[in-house]
Amino acid sequence: MPLDKLVLIIVCVLTAAAATVWLGAVLLAAVNVPFAGIALLPAALVGYIVFRVIAERVGNKQEDHYDEMDH
Repeated sequence: MPLDKLVLIIVCVLTAAAATVWLGAVLLAAVNVPFAGIALLPAALVGYIVFRVIAERVGNKQEDHYDEMDH
């Protein structure tokens, strides 16, 4: 992986994390709810991404390269 692509990915991830924390702080200040209620949004987003990655891996026929092996 080229270095510039790796740096771009790291910058995007850090920016998204900072934006999530900032949005959570703004919502927590605006609405009087417990912190656990605000923490559900990032947890739900991470869960959705994990679900999509697993669904892509299971449904992709190119990932089944061990199915053709003789035992």
